[in-house]
Amino acid sequence: MTAVADTAERAVRAREMIGGEPDDRTLARFLHGLPGVDAVGLEQRAADLGTRSIKTTSKKWALDRVIELIDLTTLEGADTPGKVRSLVAKAVHPDASDPSCPRVAAVCVYGDMVPYAVDALGALHGDPDDGLISVAAVATAFPSGRSSLAIKLADTREAVAAGADEIDMVIDRGAFLSGRYSVVFEQIVQVKEACRRPDGSSASLKVILETGELNTYDNIKRASWLAILAGGDFIKTSTGKVTPAATLPVTLLMLEVVRDWHRLTGEKIGVKPAGGIRTSKDAIKYVVTVAETVGEEWLQPHLFRFGASSLLNDVLLQRQKMTTGHYSGPDYVTID
Repeated sequence: MTAVADTAERAVRAREMIGGEPDDRTLARFLHGLPGVDAVGLEQRAADLGTRSIKTTSKKWALDRVIELIDLTTLEGADTPGKVRSLVAKAVHPDASDPSCPRVAAVCVYGDMVPYAVDALGALHGDPDDGLISVAAVATAFPSGRSSLAIKLADTREAVAAGADEIDMVIDRGAFLSGRYSVVFEQIVQVKEACRRPDGSSASLKVILETGELNTYDNIKRASWLAILAGGDFIKTSTGKVTPAATLPVTLLMLEVVRDWHRLTGEKIGVKPAGGIRTSKDAIKYVVTVAETVGEEWLQPHLFRFGASSLLNDVLLQRQKMTTGHYSGPDYVTID
């Protein structure tokens, strides 16, 4: 199916699901009609999943899978072409001393850094499901989202034209929190359209909710549904610039939305927790949560990512300890 057909089909499905055109009234009726989130129950489920045991024999697999799901990220005002080239070198060879170490899924940079990332990757630029590395670009006035729609669309088109395979956009949290759901919906629709390439293919669209600013689990659930209805390929927790960023309960909630969407439509949507995941112990809690909530089939780059800058270093350290036999792993690992 072409990107154009897929987008058109999603639009038809959205109108059928919400019962009309996506104006504020219709969207509000649908979103506020969703079952409320039991906060205590959600947090207890997340806590239980966070204590699940992983056998030592599965630990190496889990660490390698975490690496393969990382969007290695630099999003600083002081980013330079040289820093991006160094990031790419780390993405290609995370552990220079171990050729068996897998590559990360993607490098994530500002739009103006995309050409340097593409150039540095060379022949290794491509689909991470094929063992290559994609280039993700943040867009739409990241991280605030405070600009005109015209600027957001130009930002997106420029990044895609420069070679970005994925666009990480931010929603207008102010519009969402004030109930102007149609504004958020339409901006996602138009950014998705701006992801199209001349050949009819499309960059993947990750929709950043900035969950730390949405205040309640109910709002996070509504924003997740809104982003999917509007055409997002991924829903992403955070920019990494706001505290709290990714948390296990929030990610679990978003995974449950993705699970429910799949049950209703048969369509698989990705999830990306980003910000604050720094240790292999924490990352494996997310791996377990994904496997238990939507299934192990989601543990592949086109359906799940970690947005991280420092996580990779800790995962490599734990991996090296296992390889050398000097591993002192997290206390929840079951020893066979």
